[in-house]
Amino acid sequence: MGLYDRNYIHQHSHEGAYEHAKGKESSIGLFIKQTYQLFAASLLAASVGAYVGIGMASTVASWFWGIVILEFVFLFGLYAAKRKAGLNLILLFGFTFLSGLTLAPLLSSILGLKGGANIVANAFILTTVAFGGLSVFAMNTKKDFTTMGKMLFITLIVVVVAGLINIFFHSPILQLVIASVSSILFSAFILYDTQNIIRGAYETPIEGAIALYLDFLNLFISLLQILGIFGSRDE
Repeated sequence: MGLYDRNYIHQHSHEGAYEHAKGKESSIGLFIKQTYQLFAASLLAASVGAYVGIGMASTVASWFWGIVILEFVFLFGLYAAKRKAGLNLILLFGFTFLSGLTLAPLLSSILGLKGGANIVANAFILTTVAFGGLSVFAMNTKKDFTTMGKMLFITLIVVVVAGLINIFFHSPILQLVIASVSSILFSAFILYDTQNIIRGAYETPIEGAIALYLDFLNLFISLLQILGIFGSRDE
């Protein structure tokens, strides 16, 4: 009887562990689903912002830095209110709308080139294909990309500083180098952030969504600049 009891307890302990693991897996699956839903909605809000901005590109350009500051206010507010339902969504879509708005001057200048619409379309297609491919790879590979955080952050600082310097020099060659490095950097960030999401490194789906959104946006901008620079040389 004692042996039977031990087997019974052992069996049910395994069942309990299985149910716990299954519940945890289901919770992670829900988290990932919500993250990508918010990411898709963020892209839509940014697209609306860009569409609105194209019609008033000169006005956006004149107020560019003011809009950028407001954009950061929304971003910092989003992280502060990430657990406040309703407010966090308002801040998320407000931020992504503004980021789309600030993209308008660049889009307008590219669209003004010969074949500009094709350049924008190609940049978006390349970004989407790269994002999808890298995401699938990050989800299925055994290689751990979550250890790249420090290296990616240092590279990001270098890119930002170089970009600020080029504001004064307006060098197409330096801009091409910055855009090329940025495209590689944010491709690596896609791998890094995707694995952090599926491993539960983010507290809320909104944090994961905004990380993916920033990766996608910056990769798109980098590719748009690269194609735009080569497109301007063809004229």
